[in-house]
Amino acid sequence: MQRVMGLPVVHLELHTNDLCGASAFYGRLLRWRTERIEVRRGSYHALAFGGPLDGGIVECGATRATWLPYVEVEEIEAITERGRRLGASVLLEPREGPAGWRSVLATSEGGEIALWQPKQRLERGRG
Repeated sequence: MQRVMGLPVVHLELHTNDLCGASAFYGRLLRWRTERIEVRRGSYHALAFGGPLDGGIVECGATRATWLPYVEVEEIEAITERGRRLGASVLLEPREGPAGWRSVLATSEGGEIALWQPKQRLERGRG
């Protein structure tokens, strides 16, 4: 029997309306370290989980705090379009950032998920 591996979760982000409160709670509860990073739209707290997975806390207008997993993909445009064909709403079309591209999909039965394509993967594929 062949075992097929799924795509890896590489980043976990908490969307909340209380950045400082969430950082303090998880620091005290689980000893997760946070580092404040200034970004264009306010601040972001990077999280160190103590393993290969990284994360962050984003302050936004969320009425209820929600965790958003980021899954690494090879072709963000193609996977985003596949999600759309499967019935997902595209909440964020593929968008470039300093380290790569991301998009966000949502379904009523599956919740929200972010897709992530790091720049080094794209550059490796071209070389």
